[in-house]
Amino acid sequence: MNDEIAARITATGTRPALAELTTELLGKKSDLSARKARLGTLSPEERKEEGRRLNEEREAIEAALAARRAELEAAERNARYDAERLDLTEVVPHLRRGHLHLVTQTLEELEDIFIGMGFTVAEGPVVETDWYNFGALNFPVGHPARNMYDTLYVDLGEPESTVLRTHTSPVQIRVMEDREPPIYSIMPGLVHRRDTTDASHLPNFHQIEGLVVDRGITFGDLAGTLDAFTHAYFGGDIASRLRPSYFPFTEPSAEFDVTCVFCKGAGCRTCGKTGWLELGGCGMVHPNVLTNVGIDPEEWSGFAFGFGPERMALMKHGINDIRELITNDIRFLEQF
Repeated sequence: MNDEIAARITATGTRPALAELTTELLGKKSDLSARKARLGTLSPEERKEEGRRLNEEREAIEAALAARRAELEAAERNARYDAERLDLTEVVPHLRRGHLHLVTQTLEELEDIFIGMGFTVAEGPVVETDWYNFGALNFPVGHPARNMYDTLYVDLGEPESTVLRTHTSPVQIRVMEDREPPIYSIMPGLVHRRDTTDASHLPNFHQIEGLVVDRGITFGDLAGTLDAFTHAYFGGDIASRLRPSYFPFTEPSAEFDVTCVFCKGAGCRTCGKTGWLELGGCGMVHPNVLTNVGIDPEEWSGFAFGFGPERMALMKHGINDIRELITNDIRFLEQF
């Protein structure tokens, strides 16, 4: 490529003009095409040498055209950006840095505590099959315990075969299917139930569950783990206790209470004068659940627990209405 052609390419100021120059330099009527057509009249040695020169010239011209095309496209793009730029300085005179929502902060704090205790974090799908949400967890079809969950069904597959998960326990099943024991894992995530929104209930809320499966695990290990967690999250002056309860997927089962964070156990309206607040449920993993995922209950045992991060946030920060967490009132949210 000679200097004249290089100068013409550099001087081209628009993409349409560059397209015309490309046709002139590389098209059927170009000098390169005419020289290529004359190759047949040359001797083999001359043809070989001339062919090499033609290829080098074409490659040089194509590279120069591509570089100039990229420059013109960049210039047009920058000009368009400049034309479309909006001046918002009068709309937002004072920018303030945001922060994570209180529920997100609570979830991250809970995860950090359990990771520090040796747990891993596992996640799973929100849309689940009836088997993972109920069947594998020892809820046979027609079992009365299913009535404890106001289930939202998805119009997918056979009727009532697919649900929006009502708890994060299906993730426990998936973890036990995918991993060999020992297992020490927590399962945070969003769950859905057909609940009416009030001061203490939401139809869409978070849960964080824990699962331990190992040799020689006892109910005492469960109680010790929950007590250690209680002290880590609420502080050393808050204790925990377990009360007998029932869940299909654990046996024995218990409710997990902590000292009332408002009255420190003295008794108040919030705790019903008992000095305790219910936090969640727990228990030893039912042998049927272990069998359903191919784990031998004669060799392995385990415990599981679960509670709601929204409720944890309410208790820790003295908030008396869970709806405050979803109203998006900036005056409330900026306090945390």
